[in-house]
Amino acid sequence: MALHSAPRLGVVVPSGNAAAEPEIGSLVSPSFNVHTSRFPVLPGKDLRGRLEKYNDVLPDVLGNFGGLRLDAAVVSCTGSHYLLTPDGDRALCAELSERVGAPVRSAALAILDTARAVGAERLVLVSPYEPWLTELSHAYWESAGLAVDRVVKIRAGARFSPYDVTTEELVAQVREAELPEDATLLFTGTGMFTFDALAELGRDSGRTLLTSNLASAWWARDALGLPADGPDAHPLLRRLAERTGARAGVPGAGRDAVPGRDADSAGRDAAVAVS
Repeated sequence: MALHSAPRLGVVVPSGNAAAEPEIGSLVSPSFNVHTSRFPVLPGKDLRGRLEKYNDVLPDVLGNFGGLRLDAAVVSCTGSHYLLTPDGDRALCAELSERVGAPVRSAALAILDTARAVGAERLVLVSPYEPWLTELSHAYWESAGLAVDRVVKIRAGARFSPYDVTTEELVAQVREAELPEDATLLFTGTGMFTFDALAELGRDSGRTLLTSNLASAWWARDALGLPADGPDAHPLLRRLAERTGARAGVPGAGRDAVPGRDADSAGRDAAVAVS
């Protein structure tokens, strides 16, 4: 697909997040062009204060795309949406979709979409968060109807810091947990690099491996009617589809209707099929 006619995926990320853009960009290439808007730097606020402020300013941050017409957008910060209930998250994303004129999904809701698409009902939560935020994440999934069987707490050295977890630390701590062979693992946190760890852990067993960024890419492809096991799909997406026997792109799976948009067109380019 020519660069000028490829669908446009907007990604909203925290200012210090180095993983979301390269991982999501790799996962959706060459089907999408990825465009980014960053949350503001908020000096003086602790983590919870920053996450709360992110939800307040999210409409403005999406507004920073200005006249760049998007075909879909992902809010690549799970932590701020764990402060909401799943229903509250859906309501916020529905309001944002109306404003943007294109489907908007939080990474948390994208995880729910993907989990349902692959038939996951139970999770092992692999979390690099501070304990209070891990507890909020746990509560979010349980409230959404996904049972959390275990929590594996991931440390970067001696502290909780998603941005600083190395591949070696992530792989070692997951292996040390001795998880069931048939478990579905959810690696939460869009700012934790996971690609190399997924490749390593994927050789260990047939476990289903989900991440925030992987789910965001799955949802984005589904929103445009592109199957996760399509010929242009990233190997991690194809692996997820093959391991579960599921296919993304089933009509209506994980999609939000946006008033004024045809089911097969974003209204930007009639040659690009979107929903």
